Amino acid sequence: MFRLETEVDKGRRSLLSRRLRDDNTARSPELRALRTTRAGRELPLEVWAVDIEGAVAGGLTGRTWAHWLHVDQLWVDARHRGRGLGSLLLAEAERVAAADRGCTRSRLETWGFQAPGFYRERGYEVSGRVENYPPGVTEFILTKDLASPS
Repeated sequence: MFRLETEVDKGRRSLLSRRLRDDNTARSPELRALRTTRAGRELPLEVWAVDIEGAVAGGLTGRTWAHWLHVDQLWVDARHRGRGLGSLLLAEAERVAAADRGCTRSRLETWGFQAPGFYRERGYEVSGRVENYPPGVTEFILTKDLASPS
């Protein structure tokens, strides 16, 4: 008999993550081999645009793992949009991921009302879409070959 609990538990989440990682590594020779390399460590990657007064005008957060850059968030303050700042942030993240961390591909998710066109113009291709996530919105999954010119 089991009791199901729904409270948030950081310790259990960490335990679950470790156990799933261990199980996946044991079952996949590719993951086992990857885990012994530098690319097998997930590392955060952040790029910030700071104005002359020190305020954040835009930023990109993500991580690198398994020769992939995963862009989590890209934002530019409304006052600075349309001037290429988003492109600069993305290009710098891709440069660091490729040149310093050996990444060959990039991926991200964006909603239909956000920026799928922006990313497609920069060489990203739609590899998937999820309708009604959240309800009424389409989420796009985009990828890019970092070795190809944009």
